[in-house]
Amino acid sequence: MATGLSLHVGLNRVDPARYEGWDGTLNACENDAHDMARLARTAGFEATTLLTPDGTTANVTSVLHEAAARLVAGDILLFTYSGHGGQVPDVTGSDDEPDALDETLVLYDRQFLDDEVAQAFRAFADDVRIVALLDCCHSGSSIELPGGGPDESTGRYMPEPRQRQLYERDRSYLEELQRTLAKDAPADGRGHDALLVSACQDNQVASDGDVNGAFTGALLQVWDEGSFRGDYRTFHRHVQHRLPPSQSPNLYVTGTPSPDFLNQRPFTV
Repeated sequence: MATGLSLHVGLNRVDPARYEGWDGTLNACENDAHDMARLARTAGFEATTLLTPDGTTANVTSVLHEAAARLVAGDILLFTYSGHGGQVPDVTGSDDEPDALDETLVLYDRQFLDDEVAQAFRAFADDVRIVALLDCCHSGSSIELPGGGPDESTGRYMPEPRQRQLYERDRSYLEELQRTLAKDAPADGRGHDALLVSACQDNQVASDGDVNGAFTGALLQVWDEGSFRGDYRTFHRHVQHRLPPSQSPNLYVTGTPSPDFLNQRPFTV
């Protein structure tokens, strides 16, 4: 019998001491993490939840590392993140970022590069199914489409002046980290087989809410306490239809996930 492990990260704010006084207050991210963990447990996953001060780089990477050590071929990892998203220049010149920007998860203590997410996923055994659901801005992963724009009052979006300020402060560290991660990437450029359903495209912002983020709220409505019976592509389309055109959720795969995986009902252990 397959094993399902899940990690749910929800940050209603970040550490202002690490972000030059900015605390990035949001309303619904912890609710998103709680609700996704409840969904995952009902579906048969063993769920771990990291909320606001516990949503640090060390904690996220530790939980993912422990999951990679436990899961074997045929098992599944579900990773959900709800919080701010950001972008930093990609100095490696790689063709995995046509917009020349690395997307980031704005964790409690620092920005976590999308290349770091990819590195964590590469630690999993071959044929472990990986599903990532990201309810944050700039989460489409390497796909640029027109439309959308920052709304700092309701968006899960680190304001651009703050992004520039933090990037200038951390430029040396981030550039060295990007180069190190690029050296560690597979020579053929292939990543681990993974499926991402994101709240929006790379150049769009994701809306916060009073109870759930717009994306997570739509996802929960489509899932309807487990009554949904379609596959991942159908699930994505139904979520997309519940969101405005300014927020276009993305379905994105890395590697070559098997058709059997993509054709499964979401959250199947």
